[in-house]
Amino acid sequence: MGQELPVTSFALLGLLSFGEPLTGYELKQRADKTLRFYWVSPAMSQVYTELDRLNGHGLIRPVGDGRATAYSLTDAGRTALDTWLSTTPIGFPVLKHPVALRLLLGALMDPESVRRLLLDHLDALEEEHAALEEVRTSLQGADAPDQLFRYPSLVADWGLSYFEHEKTIIEDLLRRIEDGS
Repeated sequence: MGQELPVTSFALLGLLSFGEPLTGYELKQRADKTLRFYWVSPAMSQVYTELDRLNGHGLIRPVGDGRATAYSLTDAGRTALDTWLSTTPIGFPVLKHPVALRLLLGALMDPESVRRLLLDHLDALEEEHAALEEVRTSLQGADAPDQLFRYPSLVADWGLSYFEHEKTIIEDLLRRIEDGS
């Protein structure tokens, strides 16, 4: 089963594993609030495509109909998710960083454009850090070792640390560009 499904399917199964049934719209909202910090948040059309695929495999159960249809994880869905988690090679993450790509080509830009690129990225990092901090705060009280949101809290902490380190890297790059080192 795992070879037939894309990683996005497992990401959605994972979001459904936290309990209550969710509509496609609610899944998209949850993905936008959580997945976007460390994985690509799927487009609305992709959410519905994956829900159809998962339903076709019997991994989710629709509740209701039409736009109000919500989905919950079936036992087979939980088994598929567990199998994927325990047997599928993780692989190494690929850094697809638009700022790094443009900086690579920095010699083709004027120095002020390179500087502005990095400063704009610092602003974006600050915004994303604040947004993730809100997510992390919302998990407090449900993040003890025996609670459901323990691991999402750890991922949020990881993301916050990542943004802090990214800021340090960009500040160092700016310094090096400005002093010619």
